[in-house]
Amino acid sequence: MLVAVCLLSGLSAYWWLNQPLALAASTVDLSIEPGATVREITQDVVDAGANVNPSAMYWWFRLSGQARKIKAGSYELDSSTTPISLLRKLVAGEESLRRVTLVEGWTFKQVRLALKNAEGLKGQTMDLADDALMRQLGKPGASPEGQFFPDTYAFAKGSTDLAVLQRASRAMDKKLAAVWAQRDKNASSRTPMDALILASIVEKETGRASDRALVSAVFNNRLRIGMRLQTDPTVIFGLGDSFDGNLRRIDLQTDTPWNTYTRNGLPPTPIAIPGKAALLAAVQPAKSNALYFVAKGDGSSYFSASLDEHNRAVNKYQRGQ
Repeated sequence: MLVAVCLLSGLSAYWWLNQPLALAASTVDLSIEPGATVREITQDVVDAGANVNPSAMYWWFRLSGQARKIKAGSYELDSSTTPISLLRKLVAGEESLRRVTLVEGWTFKQVRLALKNAEGLKGQTMDLADDALMRQLGKPGASPEGQFFPDTYAFAKGSTDLAVLQRASRAMDKKLAAVWAQRDKNASSRTPMDALILASIVEKETGRASDRALVSAVFNNRLRIGMRLQTDPTVIFGLGDSFDGNLRRIDLQTDTPWNTYTRNGLPPTPIAIPGKAALLAAVQPAKSNALYFVAKGDGSSYFSASLDEHNRAVNKYQRGQ
């Protein structure tokens, strides 16, 4: 009789351990805080929306011998989750990760909007002014423009936007340091910040990837001879929210710190976040004497070394003459 009872108990336990948990929804989020006890973890499972006997779950965790290996984090439980697979997930630390993508050419305003709209990301910096935010990132006095490397960042639910920005800032610092170490001795940039600013302009001005080094060459050549950059994206950045999508002659003549038609040299800050290819192009421009380029209408550009040649290209590609 005792053997039969033990057998039935064993079969019942085996069935329970392999039976999918009844959940309050098709998927539920489970959050486990650092230092949580086994009893608290069991309650977290119930509170997350799993209709399970907490005592049974508690003793399963304890008797498994792996309770102390459970890792804090954010997890997602679905309709296939069983007590066995749940414990395996918690011990392995298989967190439920969300992702947010920062895109090449974005302004910091666009970066902030993406973080604000990212599901599961806590908005710790939304009320911080730019200067306060940069102090939090250990870069007091720096502009946030161009400081965050464009990439896709995975994060656990409940992570903060500050944590994502810290990772993106460190990534940009590493990428910039790497390309700066590879700079051409004839490149016009004298500091890594110069290179970052120039790379942001190259990012915004390049319509086709194969033209990137030539676009950089034009700006490097202009900086070298003291010629104004005269690049529209810097003017648009300087106009800020007043830009309505139509760049007018009066805009080119209206002075701002970023108007490279009215001011010499580089603007005071980057105008966007450049990707790795733009960073590298900024410090490794093509060997070219081009000083001008004009869009050909197919994404590529025509490059000219003289104003006469450039004017002919403008007539051909822009005016159809």
